[in-house]
Amino acid sequence: MNDREGVEFVQWCLPRLNLRWPGFRKVRRQVYKRIDRRLKELGMPGVSAYRSYLEGHPDEWPVLDALCRVFISRFYRDKAVFQCLEGEVLPAMAGMALAAGQSELSAWSIGCACGEEPYTLAILWHVRCAPRFPALRLRLVATDVDPEVLARAARGCYPPSSAKDLPMDVRAGALVPSGREMCVKREYRSGIVFLRQDVRVVAPEEAFHLILCRNVAFTYFDDEKQRQTLRTIEDRLLPGGALVIGSTESLPAGATGFEPWSAKLGVYRRSARPAPLPAR
Repeated sequence: MNDREGVEFVQWCLPRLNLRWPGFRKVRRQVYKRIDRRLKELGMPGVSAYRSYLEGHPDEWPVLDALCRVFISRFYRDKAVFQCLEGEVLPAMAGMALAAGQSELSAWSIGCACGEEPYTLAILWHVRCAPRFPALRLRLVATDVDPEVLARAARGCYPPSSAKDLPMDVRAGALVPSGREMCVKREYRSGIVFLRQDVRVVAPEEAFHLILCRNVAFTYFDDEKQRQTLRTIEDRLLPGGALVIGSTESLPAGATGFEPWSAKLGVYRRSARPAPLPAR
């Protein structure tokens, strides 16, 4: 499909999936390629025929929803964010957990894709932070809707290019060669639970000290789904806990339950007594 056809089709279908066009503008060609493959599977000549097919086959919409998922993931993505997590956020959350008499620091990675984000967090905790807080262990829940990327995450092996941004000393100690790949050492996988969940529908039941929701909800979801996701996050983030969104993202209008920690990096702290997010 050409770009004009693709833009017209994507702008037509995204609102029906509770997604928004601005988030897809730069990555739209990834979506085009998947849709083109789907058209070939269905033996259709173009997106006009597919659009008609969607109108008559509601069971195809979940398939299209899966085709619109965008996965861009690597270790230590956005260096400054992880430096902030290592130097400020994790120590503060560890102190909060210890002050509450807890033995566990809990974190949730939303839209974890192939697992580089939760593994980076686990590695930084074990290498840089855990020696300062020997009484604490890290429990990390990582969720994504796609079973294929979750299977890759659970395997924990990646091409070397995925880890090129990790500091050299950390990379050398946490990853081991395996053929043409680099695999996360077993000790850095312990404490991570991968779950298949769509944050638009379901979320873990427990409360967390730290939640990462970077470049997912507040890039691709429409306004209402963004607000719904933020309410889900607020329900599961402990008062005083930290929320990390993408550095180019912003919280929905009316999100009064959060205070900037480092807004330019997308880091926020949940207010001790957050005001409810207004409903529309």
